[in-house]
Amino acid sequence: MLGYFIETASAPLQAFLEGQRADRLRRVAAIRDRLTALGCPIDVGVIFEDAERGRSVGRAQIAGALLEAGHVRTHDEAFERFLAAGGPAYVPRMGATAAEVIRLIHEAGGIASLAHPGTSRRDHLIPALAAEALDAIEARHADHDADTEARYRRVADSLGLVVSGGSDFHGETTARRAARLGLVTLPPDDFERLRRAARGAHG
Repeated sequence: MLGYFIETASAPLQAFLEGQRADRLRRVAAIRDRLTALGCPIDVGVIFEDAERGRSVGRAQIAGALLEAGHVRTHDEAFERFLAAGGPAYVPRMGATAAEVIRLIHEAGGIASLAHPGTSRRDHLIPALAAEALDAIEARHADHDADTEARYRRVADSLGLVVSGGSDFHGETTARRAARLGLVTLPPDDFERLRRAARGAHG
């Protein structure tokens, strides 16, 4: 779930994010333990240091540690062999429901957009999320081709939602060229609709 136009000083939002950061560290440690059991130990010290400096950490950094340790040749191989959902070192995230996150975003004065629906493939959930006050769908995305974008624009229109978009940049460690910062942008008309939606929702 993506939040736009949020008030970053919101106390409930800050408390939620602190919990999410703690869960990310739990997940990193659990994945490290699974990799060790698989005979592929990694050093997560740098990952924990990055987290202490406020950086968001996760599987992309673990893929980098696997590469650094010589267990894989590429970041993509790290995901394919170990880290993808269902893989031998995969550990699921824990946290709030989508509806709870939408509520938190709204409490922080923002609007909520469903991230990259073309990759998560949970279209059956979108009408229910719209009923929970979802504001937008991320139709434009690094992994969405023109047909996929057009499909989610139609879904958004049918549910009275606006669209958002972005490159899904997760740091320089990613090997996905399409996800480079700024390579996917939102056309001005779409951005203006997104901004109007925020103004309409909160004053």
